[in-house]
Amino acid sequence: MRAFIAVDLDPVLKAAVRELVRKLEAFRAEVRWTRTDGHHLTLKFLGEIDDASAGRVKAVLGEVASRHKAFSLRLEGTGVFPGERKPRVLWLGVAAGPELGAFQEELEEALGREGFPREERAFKPHLTLGRVKGRDRLDKVLAELAARAREDFGGMAVAKIALFESRLRPDGAEYHIVEEASLG
Repeated sequence: MRAFIAVDLDPVLKAAVRELVRKLEAFRAEVRWTRTDGHHLTLKFLGEIDDASAGRVKAVLGEVASRHKAFSLRLEGTGVFPGERKPRVLWLGVAAGPELGAFQEELEEALGREGFPREERAFKPHLTLGRVKGRDRLDKVLAELAARAREDFGGMAVAKIALFESRLRPDGAEYHIVEEASLG
C-alpha cells in the first residue's frame, strides 16, 4: 500500500479549507486542486510499503505517540513553493508549538532505524491546496493567496496521529486511515 503518517484535521478545519479551495477554484486556473475531503498534515511520507513494513510502522507510531502529549495547531497564512516566480505548490500554513516539530523529528528518527529513508528537506508544516499545472489565470489565484498570507483559518487540539493509505484515482488520491495512535 502507498502510505504516509499524518494528522487528520477535525471537521471544522476541513470545512474552512474546503471553503478556501472553492474560492480559489472559481478563478479556473490551471491547478490540480487537492480533494477537499482528505486534507491532512503529513508528517512522514512512506511510499509503497508491504504488510510487514506496515506492521513495523504501526508499532513505531504507537511507541512514539505514547511519549508525546496532545498539542494544538492552527492553520495560518497561505503561500507557494518554491516561490512566486515559479510556483509549483499552493499551500496553507500550519502554526504549532515545538511539540509538533519534536514529534515529527522523533518519528523520523524511529522510522529511520526501521529502514525508512530520512526526508532530506527540513520539515515545513503545511497543507497542500493544489499543484500548478500551467500559468493560465494563475495570477488571480496568487493574488488571492497573497491577500490571505496572514489569515487565521482556525485551530484544533491534536490527540491522535494516523497511518494513512493513499489510493490513487483518476480524479485524485483517496485517503483511508489504517491505524490511529493516541498521544500520551
